[in-house]
Amino acid sequence: MLNEERRRAVLDIVNHDGRVLVKDLAQRFEISQVTIRKDLEVLHSQGAIYRTHGGALPVRTGALLDPSLREKEKLHRKEKLRIGAAAARLIQEGQSVVLDSGTSTTMIARELREFRNLTVITNAVNIAAELAGTAVQVILTGGILRENSFSLVGPLAEETLRRLSADVLFLGVDGFDVHFGLTTPNLLEAKVNRVMTEIARRTIVVCDSSKFGRRSLSLIAPPSMVHHTITDSRIPRSDLRALEEAGIEVTLV
Repeated sequence: MLNEERRRAVLDIVNHDGRVLVKDLAQRFEISQVTIRKDLEVLHSQGAIYRTHGGALPVRTGALLDPSLREKEKLHRKEKLRIGAAAARLIQEGQSVVLDSGTSTTMIARELREFRNLTVITNAVNIAAELAGTAVQVILTGGILRENSFSLVGPLAEETLRRLSADVLFLGVDGFDVHFGLTTPNLLEAKVNRVMTEIARRTIVVCDSSKFGRRSLSLIAPPSMVHHTITDSRIPRSDLRALEEAGIEVTLV
């Protein structure tokens, strides 16, 4: 394979997977890590990718990027299905559960439709719709509707949450930097998510591995607020090690 052909293939993989590691690409193309690093540097210099330590991200993962829920649903769908199933197994009848807006949390909601004694608190209109007509009691926060995410934000959403208490929060994020914290591109969404972490006894982050190493505009909470993380097995080893060293329980699916 010619250099240009390989670099086009690498670019396709980066854009499809949302994150790549040098060692994985080297194995895939059966070439040295030195050569792959050079390929990534060339693509980075062309503005085609964003180079990170040990790998690369698509250029679309900027701090202000705020894709719609429909766009997110197309990405890493198999991983999100497994994450949703694993999260649902941690929920018990009789609990109160907070689900923020997002595709991973929507997968969790779909797994909860057979529960008989459960309260779900959410700021996501689509999640409320997923659970409509079931035995699950749904508390919708109210607030200003964000078209991109079908979420409710603003002072009304925050005040509603502050009047409630929950056993567990399942929080989807746009970025998880294991040293900086959990982030999202929207300031109002971050404020609502922050209140969710305050009212829940336990915070569980649910996100596919492409979210690691990313930072969006708004900080939701530092890593110290996280008790448990559910993600897929492609999480970078360095990030997995950092989570475990911080005392955060990790479930890989």
